Amino acid sequence: MSHVNVEIKARSSSNGKIREILLSKHARFVGLDRQTDTYFNVSFGRLKLREGNIENHLIYYAREDKEGPKISNVTLYNAGPESSLRDILERSLGVLAVVKKEREIYFIDNVKFHLDRVKGLEDFVEIEAIDLDGSIGKDNLRDQCNYYISLFGINKENFISGSYSDLLIGQVK
Repeated sequence: MSHVNVEIKARSSSNGKIREILLSKHARFVGLDRQTDTYFNVSFGRLKLREGNIENHLIYYAREDKEGPKISNVTLYNAGPESSLRDILERSLGVLAVVKKEREIYFIDNVKFHLDRVKGLEDFVEIEAIDLDGSIGKDNLRDQCNYYISLFGINKENFISGSYSDLLIGQVK
C-alpha cells in the first residue's frame, strides 16, 4: 500500500501538554507501542522493519531531509510478528541502525500523532497528515500539519530534518 504524508518530527519537552491537547480534541488513542525499527542499507530513501506490539510493517519511504513539514512517499508491507523478514534483510542488505522506542499513537481524522521516547535520545513528537488515496492533496496535508504545529506550540528550532536513525548515527543534529 502506497500513500503520501506531510509530516514533521520535533524534539519535545512538552509531550504531557500535547497529550492533554490531543485528548481535549477527542483524539483516538490507539495505544502504547514498544517498537524496534531496524534500518537497512539502501541506495535511495529509507527502508526499515518496524516490529512492535501494535504496528508491524516493512516501510520504505523517500522524503526530503529538511526541517519543518515535508512530503514523504511511503510504501507499507504488513510484516506480521515473528516474521523471518528481518533475517532476510539483514543478510542481504546489512543493518544501518536499530532504533528502540516507546510510542503513544493517536489519530484525529487522517492525522496521526506520535509521542515518542527514543532509547539513547530524548522525547519527540511527530505529526503525519496522511492521504491514502489522493483525495486530500498535498496543500491540505501541509495546512493540517501547520495547524497542529501551531496548536502544540512547536518551535521551529526543535524540528529535526532526518530520522531517528540519522540522530543515533550522528548524521543530523
